[in-house]
Amino acid sequence: RRVLLLGEGNFSFAAGLCGAPGTHIVATCYESEEEAAGRGGAARSIRRLRDSGAEVVFSVDCTKLEEYFSPGNREFDRVYFNFPHCGRKAGVVKNRQLLAGFFHSCAEVLAQEGEIHVALCNGQGGTPADQPRREWHNSWQIVAVAAGAGFILSDVHPFKAETIHGYRCTGYRSQDKSFCVEGALNHIFTRSTAPLCLTPINCKTQLGSQKVSFEVPQVLMDKINRGFLKVNSSHPVRTIKEKLSAGLSQAFPLQNISSCLPLLLQGHPDGVCHSSIFWITLSPGEAPSTEEMSQGLEDTVLFSHFGQDTDKNVQGGCPIPKQFYLRPSLLPHAQAIIKNGAFPPGTLHVLSGPVFRKCLITPHSMPVFHEMLVVLAVSRGTENSCIQMLVENIRTTTSSLHQGLSAIKPSISLQETTSFGTELSDFAAFECHLGEIQHFLCMGTEPDPSGSCVGVIRTAPDELKSSELVVVSASLNLDLLAMLLCGISDWRMLWTSDRRFLQQFPEGELRLFKSFSLYPPSYVHDVSFWLPDREEFDEVAFHTLARRVSGGMVVSIQLRDSFQQPGTGRRSLCYRVTFQACDRALGCREAAEMQLHFREEIQQQLGVTLR
Repeated sequence: RRVLLLGEGNFSFAAGLCGAPGTHIVATCYESEEEAAGRGGAARSIRRLRDSGAEVVFSVDCTKLEEYFSPGNREFDRVYFNFPHCGRKAGVVKNRQLLAGFFHSCAEVLAQEGEIHVALCNGQGGTPADQPRREWHNSWQIVAVAAGAGFILSDVHPFKAETIHGYRCTGYRSQDKSFCVEGALNHIFTRSTAPLCLTPINCKTQLGSQKVSFEVPQVLMDKINRGFLKVNSSHPVRTIKEKLSAGLSQAFPLQNISSCLPLLLQGHPDGVCHSSIFWITLSPGEAPSTEEMSQGLEDTVLFSHFGQDTDKNVQGGCPIPKQFYLRPSLLPHAQAIIKNGAFPPGTLHVLSGPVFRKCLITPHSMPVFHEMLVVLAVSRGTENSCIQMLVENIRTTTSSLHQGLSAIKPSISLQETTSFGTELSDFAAFECHLGEIQHFLCMGTEPDPSGSCVGVIRTAPDELKSSELVVVSASLNLDLLAMLLCGISDWRMLWTSDRRFLQQFPEGELRLFKSFSLYPPSYVHDVSFWLPDREEFDEVAFHTLARRVSGGMVVSIQLRDSFQQPGTGRRSLCYRVTFQACDRALGCREAAEMQLHFREEIQQQLGVTLR
């Protein structure tokens, strides 16, 4: 293991590390050898380092490391920089600039899986780990500075000088004087994954008997065909789905029919706001005819209650063109199976897969999530007892899942639709548009036992052409369940490409998630604009545009002001937009560029006039 130490004052820290088996140390300082040797104890430490085989290099500028190490001698596994400082009475701005240059330089010499350790005095870093915490503008803003160079804070812990034998801090105001390290913190940074590539991609899917392709909406580019529910996946949403299926199979005969469910539906959704749908244009020449659509797979969805055959619809004397959209629910697939007659009573049919919905930006609002839909035909009059069996089974399974998660204590409850009033989550509100709901399925965890809506239960007596049977269905949001069970605070983390996420979830096992990106910096920008005359403002489209241009980096949009101009009646809105990543580095410059792009796009796409 190659270890680089920068800014050594008297080399006592480096000397305390030397001799570790399997470690090659390169210790450096900014001063010349003559200046460094004059510090108390430095000559002895330098001699010890050289005797142990370590390299000692002088006059090294930490912001230009690539100049001191040839390409073959870089790739350091760990870089230490203890108590960096510009010297004398340099202010926070100069020290931020020093850190910025240091982190950019480290990007050239650090191994891909390497770590950067930066020790700072209490309060300097500006993170919640500092006690007391300084005001942001008066700190070194180390996490934001590191993010600008592509690094994330993965750990922070007390700097324990007493564990390094012979270590004595020095360099207070560029003098051979020690300084207070009580409460000092060691910040550990790692490389971030690269920003999302926004190159358009095409996706192929089955539509009737024909394979078609379409361009994936930019906001979903990293969400299509991720395979989280496949057999070889260790993703927590699959683990939860498999555990729930196993539990349900003990109470009901079970048939899993999730394979080959088409991503696309055709028609015009009824009851669902069109702005909540991801509309799709097929690649040129690939739109199938109604006859082709009608052939082939039993689970192919043509037109359920979501819409009608557009070839037969006429508007103003002209046929309405075919329209395709990403499925917002698995219900149409279940309805198609029921209508095709492949639905024996008493057998629990399980469908699962990702569904897509445009929505506002909130912590638990997801434009895509994995739905698990269970459907069962039962004798009329027994539907309530069937619902109780389903809920009890789900409650038992989730209770068993949390046994390895000592900090999480979930509780499943069944709530009537009337108990929610108007305070519905985006998930629950959208489900209401898909059809009448009998019950909301809620999961609570301490300290919020009231819980979040993670599913809905419906009964549909008209689905079957039988007066003796009733269809009972339960739709579960597997992503919300994973968040609540594993303590994941941000839904975007479920879709991260960073391998450190899945490494925490061995196949078939759920664990309490520990974030590998601590205290990610946030950047706040305001945008105000005049609305077009006599047009309703589509807030969902506004939020979706923010998601698209930022690659999902916008975490909050809040209306700050609404103004109507006297005389003209023109309306102006002002929104506060907050940018923050949960799994990768996001620097202030990148966030500012996103804001500028957002301003351009809302002007072009929504027809507003910027103020």
